[in-house]
Amino acid sequence: MTTRIAMWSGPRNLSTAMMRSFGNRSDTFVSDEPFYGCFLKETGADHPMREEVIAQMDCDWASVMASLRGVLPDGSPIWYQKHMWHHMAGPIGYQDFEGFTHAFLIREPERMIASYLRKREVAEFEDFGMERQAEFFEREADRLGRAPPVIDAADVLADPQSTLSKLCEALDIEWDAHMLCWEPGPRDTDGPWAPHWYATVEASTGFGPPETEPVELPQEAQRLADRCRPFYVRLAEYRLRP
Repeated sequence: MTTRIAMWSGPRNLSTAMMRSFGNRSDTFVSDEPFYGCFLKETGADHPMREEVIAQMDCDWASVMASLRGVLPDGSPIWYQKHMWHHMAGPIGYQDFEGFTHAFLIREPERMIASYLRKREVAEFEDFGMERQAEFFEREADRLGRAPPVIDAADVLADPQSTLSKLCEALDIEWDAHMLCWEPGPRDTDGPWAPHWYATVEASTGFGPPETEPVELPQEAQRLADRCRPFYVRLAEYRLRP
C-alpha cells in the first residue's frame, strides 16, 4: 500500500528543501508541483518560464489527479507530493484527495514575501493561496477530528532533526536520518522551472541556518504580509514544535 503525502505550501516556504529531504529517503518518490502546468494554462498567469513549463507538463487537471492516485512511478512505498495552494485554480479540490495524508508547511509571511520578491518584482495576495490553505486545513481537521500535521520553516531550520522526526511520527512513517543532508545539484524530479527558482537549493547539502535577521518590507509588501498573517497564525497554533 502506498502512503501518499500531500505537502501543502505557499511559495518560498522552504518547500524545495523539504522535497530534497524526503527525496533523500530510500523509500520515497517525490513529485514537484504537479499542478503547476495546469495552473499556468488555466489562469494565463505570467510566471517565469511559463511557456517552457506548459510545454513540458501534463496540463489536464483530471489527468494529473489520476496520475497522483495511480501507480507510483518507481514502486516506492511512500509518495511525497509537493503542492502549492495557489495552483489549485481549476476543478480539482479537497474532495479529490481521498486517501491522501495531508501535511502543511508554513512560513512567517514577512520572510515568505521577502524571499518571493527576490525572484519576482511584484507580489499579490493571490500568489500565496492563503485562503485555500485555511480551507484545506479546516476540512482535513474536521475529517480527522484533530489538527493535521503542520510544520513551520523556522522550526525546521532551528532544529531539523527534532522537527522532522515529529513530522514523520505524525505521518506514521519511520524517521530516516538521511532526511537531514543530501548531495548538491539538480534532480531529475525537479520541475522545469528549476533554473529560475532552485539555485540556492541546488547548491545546498542540507537545511540552512536559522533565520535570525529582522525583515523590513516596503510599505505595500508589509500590507500584504499583514493580510496573510491571520492565516499563518491560525495554522501556526497547531505546528509541531521541536
